[in-house]
Amino acid sequence: MSSSLLWAVDVYGKVYSLSTARGRWERDTDTLLELKRVTAGQKRSWGIGCDHHIYLNIDHAEVPIRYREETYENQRWNPVDGFTDVLLPTDRWAWSDLTGMTPQPLHSFLLPSDSWEWEGDWYVDQGCAGGDPTETGGWEYAVDFPANFSREKKWNSCVRRRRWIRDRRYKARGSWTKIPLDHPKRPPIPLCDISCGGWEMSEQPGLSMVATSLQVWFRSGILPEVPEGQCWEQVEAPKEVAQISAGPGDLLWAILWDGQLLVRKGICLDSPTGSSWVLVDPPPVKGGGAIHVAVGVSVVWVVTKDYKVWFRRGVNSHNPCGSGWISIGGEMMMVDVGLNDQVGEEPFLTATPGPDSTHTLKSSIPTSDSFISSLVADREPLKPLTPTHRPFTAPGLSQGEDSEASPAPMCIVDLEAAQSPQGECASMGKAGGMGTPSSVATYPLGLESSMGVVEEEGPVWAWISGGGCDVDHIDQISWLSPSGMTHLQSRRQSEKLFFFMRWWRDWKPYRWVDVGVALEQSTNFNSSRDAIFFIYYTQYDEKKYLQVFMSEVTALVPVVRENTHHAFAVYTGERTKKRWPLVLAAQTDKDMTDWLSLLTGCCCEARGIRGRISRQALWSVTTKGDVMVHEPSPCLESLTQTLPCDMMFWLQVPGHLRCVESNSLGVVWGIGCDGTAWVYSGSGHTAGEVLPQGDMGSVHTQTDVRAVYIYENQRWNPMTGYTDKLLPTDRFPWSDDIGFTECTKSNTHPPSPLWFWVTEWAVDFGLPGGTDKEGWQYAADFPVMFRGNKSLKDFVRRRRWVRKCKIALTAPWQEVRPITLSDITVLPCLAQSNMEQVPVWALSDKGDVLCRLGVTPENPAGSSWLHVGTDQPFKSISIGGGHQVWAIAWDGAVFYRGSVSASNPAGECWYHIPSPPRQSLRQLSVGRTSVYAVDENSNLWYRQGLTPSYPQGSAWELISNNVTKVSVGPLDQVWVIADKVPGCPMELSVPGAICHRLGVGPMQPKGQSWDYGIGCWISVARKNSLRRPNFRKKPREDPGSEG
Repeated sequence: MSSSLLWAVDVYGKVYSLSTARGRWERDTDTLLELKRVTAGQKRSWGIGCDHHIYLNIDHAEVPIRYREETYENQRWNPVDGFTDVLLPTDRWAWSDLTGMTPQPLHSFLLPSDSWEWEGDWYVDQGCAGGDPTETGGWEYAVDFPANFSREKKWNSCVRRRRWIRDRRYKARGSWTKIPLDHPKRPPIPLCDISCGGWEMSEQPGLSMVATSLQVWFRSGILPEVPEGQCWEQVEAPKEVAQISAGPGDLLWAILWDGQLLVRKGICLDSPTGSSWVLVDPPPVKGGGAIHVAVGVSVVWVVTKDYKVWFRRGVNSHNPCGSGWISIGGEMMMVDVGLNDQVGEEPFLTATPGPDSTHTLKSSIPTSDSFISSLVADREPLKPLTPTHRPFTAPGLSQGEDSEASPAPMCIVDLEAAQSPQGECASMGKAGGMGTPSSVATYPLGLESSMGVVEEEGPVWAWISGGGCDVDHIDQISWLSPSGMTHLQSRRQSEKLFFFMRWWRDWKPYRWVDVGVALEQSTNFNSSRDAIFFIYYTQYDEKKYLQVFMSEVTALVPVVRENTHHAFAVYTGERTKKRWPLVLAAQTDKDMTDWLSLLTGCCCEARGIRGRISRQALWSVTTKGDVMVHEPSPCLESLTQTLPCDMMFWLQVPGHLRCVESNSLGVVWGIGCDGTAWVYSGSGHTAGEVLPQGDMGSVHTQTDVRAVYIYENQRWNPMTGYTDKLLPTDRFPWSDDIGFTECTKSNTHPPSPLWFWVTEWAVDFGLPGGTDKEGWQYAADFPVMFRGNKSLKDFVRRRRWVRKCKIALTAPWQEVRPITLSDITVLPCLAQSNMEQVPVWALSDKGDVLCRLGVTPENPAGSSWLHVGTDQPFKSISIGGGHQVWAIAWDGAVFYRGSVSASNPAGECWYHIPSPPRQSLRQLSVGRTSVYAVDENSNLWYRQGLTPSYPQGSAWELISNNVTKVSVGPLDQVWVIADKVPGCPMELSVPGAICHRLGVGPMQPKGQSWDYGIGCWISVARKNSLRRPNFRKKPREDPGSEG
């Protein structure tokens, strides 16, 4: 979800904004700015200042705004002087606009306001009528004014012109700037209300306001290149108007001073000011009259003088007046409608509590000059405080138990008692929670100070505007939930840990920076725990800090990169989209492990993750061998709303593997780097968590052995033959595979302190391409394809040295002996499947095909291996729905196993399947009705024409490139590990980004696009499912909604 802002003004005129991405109030940087009203639109907001001027704020994330001024220089030819600016009396001006009717000399162009700046001086436009550059100074010629001009000068060309242009840029994005009021007609001041809307009708939003004389004015000419508008137009009103509200579409409602309601009709693109007013009766309340109205695309909300909230039924573009009123529970001073109404969802409302709410506040705050103060000036004394406060819910939705049981702090100001000499800001009443996505309640947030300290007393609001705030009901916004309020506003217990680390600064110049880090853990009133991770740094002698809420973290993974030791990356949803994770480096590997364990525990506590891992979990392995798990939600692969990959929270499980496979019955198999097969024993606890006594039996000692390689490089010279004296442009004599990093036998260490050497360095003779008897490979130069045979043109050589290291862990993995494996596959099935045995196929390290017998959810390790005969060794195998078994041989040939069933688990024979043209496949995955494969060039292929009667398919189709591994689920969900993803900076380029195929369905089995997630993975297993298949019976229906 993209970031948007909720604006608010307190009773002192201070302006605050609340971002949906950050979740905390921030005061505007202009401390001298004081506003009375604020209205928010799409990417821009308007306000009325206490100096009675209009202010404009444009989102800093908007595209830079530029406007091009132009004027034409006109000349006429005479026999004496040639072309000159002395024109005939009937001619146009010497400097004019395109029509020639308006004089426009260069010195007459001025900046509209201080918010603009010139980007350069005037210059001649060298593009003429045809758009081609000319060598004649940009002149265009014609017989006379006005005529058709051309770039060619003819014998009868008596006049000429050329265009001068100058660009100006709007420089005040992200700040409040004053716009002129007195051009061409100045509306009466002071102004008392303002509202913007109409941006859904066109790119020209309108701005309506109400002056003290109770007139309605409209700001016209608001364009993307003219954000301030051009002029004011008065809109006649039948009576005195006190407040006005414009929706994103063509709705405009106003409140008269006597509490009646006006609706403007006839608003359209051709007539943005409308045609006429219609009087609408207010809600039927005692002492009648409305004090506030808020308008959306097709909704209207009203607050009456008794602070009751009402919803207008039947409002739309064809019937802007609606048909009747519906009473809504709750007492509010004002409401405001946000952007969610535009997509047909229940509107998001923000509300300021009324004076009858629990624990009314009395404070020595000066009275605001708003019209609300005038409306309540003659109000009766306040009623006695009521013990409860009902949450206010959108119509048609019931209030759940959570919405009534979730307490949250609330600050309330009594405007009638604002003149009292003293008071305290001490109200902590109860308000309704977010029981459903459309439940409505307001929770003022504490403000973060410059060092991240939360103030106990928040501001007292006088006005709010959520017209530009876009909140998706699918997403959980922390500052709209009671728990999100509590950890910002009030804390019961707080613990803060402070340490020093190194941080990779993600802006130029990119480099490591010494920083201080702090983890502040807090316990809320409802006993839930949350934490904030702070990074303190100094920039240009100014102390600054970054903060990350642990509830927003999606993954904590070690970083494998050159010249990076003991580093890990902290991912959030926003940082994953930008491909900029927060990268930190500890002093030692133990410190990094401790920090990962601590932060992972905080993330689990913040998200409420406890207990065992579910059978439907998504398993994956990182490039370092760490096992990661994502606990799925129903929206992960839903038909209507797919959970983005960058929002998935990944949890580390103890263990070390090279690959992993799983299904929805809880059967999880893995293979270590040394080929040892492991089966998940079902403990289900995260890394660093203390296991309960009852789970100790499922924990075993897991070991793994991996090889560490370094390369010895030499160059030939005529005097000494091959030597380690290389050229200055060559790689190091001892290096890694690519030669950029020096790796000698003495300075090469195991991957981490958990690993220890078990062998000495030895020459590796198993390189691709072969070696000579001493292990050398030869090539013409670095880097070129190496081979084992030496020729006369080979001037460089290399050989690989190998040393093995071992790791021993206590993890919930049980070893399956005695055969070492190279690949494993588990039958994908639905969670509701009922089968006696779960088919598990594997390949030994020698390429033999094996079938595991006796595998059940209660005994996932099975009982024995059954050998399946082949003509040649295999390197990849996969089993899909309907017991479809596909495999790839060492030479890249594809085979299909026929007659495999529950009663005949080994099948009968192999059928050869043609490979893609001129391609050799290396890995494949089979789903329910689809087969995907990856070739040696990292291309992803899809097998067409698979049917129950012809399961071998008909042809291969190329889907994508840069794919290293693919996994297909039981509902044909496609997950891949991508080698490269768009938008990833080179400084953080790591292999292995997990990606999800979007749009996969029965009518679109290949999908439509990719959703990119976090990098640094080598394996993903999606052989499980969250739901039953929901295939459509009518093929003519739109398949675009299939997830």
